[in-house]
Amino acid sequence: MAAPIAVVATASAVTFGVVAAQPDAGRDLMASSGFQASVGGSGARGPVVTRGSSRMAKAEKQIDAARQEIKATNVAVRNADTKLWTTEELNLWSGPGRDDVRLGVVKPSKQVLVTGREQGEREEIVVDGDALWVSSGYLDDEEPVAGIGGSCTNGTSVPSGVSPNIAKVHAAVCAAFPQITTYGTFRGDGEHAQGRAVDIMVSGATGWDVANFVRAHYAELGVEYLIHAQKIWSVERGGEGWRGMSDRGSITANHYDHVHVTTY
Repeated sequence: MAAPIAVVATASAVTFGVVAAQPDAGRDLMASSGFQASVGGSGARGPVVTRGSSRMAKAEKQIDAARQEIKATNVAVRNADTKLWTTEELNLWSGPGRDDVRLGVVKPSKQVLVTGREQGEREEIVVDGDALWVSSGYLDDEEPVAGIGGSCTNGTSVPSGVSPNIAKVHAAVCAAFPQITTYGTFRGDGEHAQGRAVDIMVSGATGWDVANFVRAHYAELGVEYLIHAQKIWSVERGGEGWRGMSDRGSITANHYDHVHVTTY
């Protein structure tokens, strides 16, 4: 993992693990609890199955199922080779069930190893070689932008080859405004050709929401300047706020139907 994960110790004894790890422990425990199986010998009418033997058979099946789950978990941990980023602070759970124990937390923007196993509303990750579980839907293959939470959930992306800052702009805007599904990056001129500009196709009040959102996070996103609705804001002249621009002759040329972002 990219950074240590805080784990809170629990005082609960894991009886399940102890029984499953010792082949004879389950039988010893059942014997001490009064479980008995009586089988007729010479002269008997046949096998006699007592209530105790039925309960012992059920317990043995549970122990066998527990052993199989431990084996499957060990295989999943051993084969885990994918790392994802946490987008929020997540509780760490001992298992996928509602009755499992909370063991600590993992902070946002941490890279964690995942096994690919999901159950219910949780998915499995690996922490210091142990399998733990977190709520599903809060892991992403892109590193979250510092100070900007959430993850892109609408399936949009930017092409490989754009600048890392453009990838950050897309991730941040997509997480905050999932209704926006069109991003224009590469084309044959200027900063777009260099892969350091993106057109976020949005207009009206939401367009200004996006423009001001990107402006508010310009430092984290590596933004050089923004254009929207015939106005420009730049880092170089940031103290002047949004400045008016000359008329370029069309809605698109004047950036009324999109927010243009150029990054360093």
